[in-house]
Amino acid sequence: MPEMNPKYPDLLKTAKEAAKRAHAPYSKFAVGAALLGEDGRVFTGCNVENASFGATICAEQTAMVKAVSEGCRKFVAVAVHCAETDDCWPCGICRQVLNEFAPNIDVVVDSGKGSVTVIRLPELLTRSFGPKDLPT
Repeated sequence: MPEMNPKYPDLLKTAKEAAKRAHAPYSKFAVGAALLGEDGRVFTGCNVENASFGATICAEQTAMVKAVSEGCRKFVAVAVHCAETDDCWPCGICRQVLNEFAPNIDVVVDSGKGSVTVIRLPELLTRSFGPKDLPT
């Protein structure tokens, strides 16, 4: 398990604030994410649901798209907070999106009763497929 970076509690607090902006009228499951760039910038995201469920965007994807669109492509950590539950991990699609730019990123989550868990992405997305697997 990775070491707790002193920036991670603030990153998790930022994710919690982002969850308050979620648009989750269907699932009622508000999620916030805060993505820490290698350059120190933090990009937030929240889930944005759509009546056409396939068009829904997760918080982690929102944060990543914002970061990439602002020119940031190297990341240290992503914090994820779910307003309705503890121990909320990125879904499979979000894990794959994170893997595209940060295959060894730290994933930081509230894990109930005030504790925090930090796990590296390869533990959540074993035997991943990513840019390294494509011919150059």
